[in-house]
Amino acid sequence: MIDWLFSATFSVGDEQILWREVIGNLFGLASALGGMRRKVWAWPVGIVGNLLLFTVFLGSLFGDASRVDMLGQAGRQVMFIAVSVYGWMRWRETRRQDLEVRADGKVPSSGAEGVHPQWATWPQRGLLVVAMVGGTLALTPLFRALGSYEPVWADAWIFMGSLLATYGMARGWVEFWLIWVAVDLVGVPLLWSAGYFATSLMYVFYGVFTLTGFFVWWRVNRRESAAATA
Repeated sequence: MIDWLFSATFSVGDEQILWREVIGNLFGLASALGGMRRKVWAWPVGIVGNLLLFTVFLGSLFGDASRVDMLGQAGRQVMFIAVSVYGWMRWRETRRQDLEVRADGKVPSSGAEGVHPQWATWPQRGLLVVAMVGGTLALTPLFRALGSYEPVWADAWIFMGSLLATYGMARGWVEFWLIWVAVDLVGVPLLWSAGYFATSLMYVFYGVFTLTGFFVWWRVNRRESAAATA
């Protein structure tokens, strides 16, 4: 089973697509759907997808020399796992608190969900922008020295955006969806040019999905704010 997972492919035209690339992205999609619905299980499901995609983007370590290694993409899977553990714990605690309130007869406005969406403050938004641009500039020469795929700045942009978006999701900031949009705009052409066609196409879908998620969380925030002031 493990051997099949690492070697199995299917053909799309003249291209061979790894099944584990597709499966990893499907786990990522399921995690994103769970995140939009503010379900705690979104985090462990996402971690499974991260582990699979790590083996895809750093294929040379797993016997696949047919594609270029993408250090930023592989590194962000490790980052995802670390931040996801933080988000998992934070959302579980929020859900536990909501359940306790419900048990006391004071039902929270949105039920026992993992997070209550809120807007980041302007200072927090400023820090996100500075971290995004500064982190990309700092990581670009590092990724280039390590031999990452060109254009390296795009790989660094995706890495930083993914880090900040995942952290924003853990904090419950509505804006984190827009960071994902910025990541997808760069990720689609980069991954397509590198031969990661399944992930590139999934990024197209993610772009539409993240915009939907933004408006869903925006409505939830507005509804909860109205209920709190009623």
